[in-house]
Amino acid sequence: MEEVRAEVDRLDREIVRLLAEREQRIADAGRIKESRDIVRDEARVEDVVTKVRALAQNHGASPDLIEAIYRDMMERFIAHEFVLWDANRGL
Repeated sequence: MEEVRAEVDRLDREIVRLLAEREQRIADAGRIKESRDIVRDEARVEDVVTKVRALAQNHGASPDLIEAIYRDMMERFIAHEFVLWDANRGL
């Protein structure tokens, strides 16, 4: 069990590093987007879901589980992007 936990801890370090990188790209988007109305892009959300479901399948993971995780993550990043968008414009 100790080895499994150590491996999970290693994976968590990598996942957090990647999430931090993704957060930076969200911050970039919050600066670039000209209108608050385009912060939420439903077509982009569905595009990402389609892609991650296929990736999950290719890696032997549950597409349903990965989709649920991504939908939750994207909602949280979208909410964060709204905060950043407003802050970048002094709102």
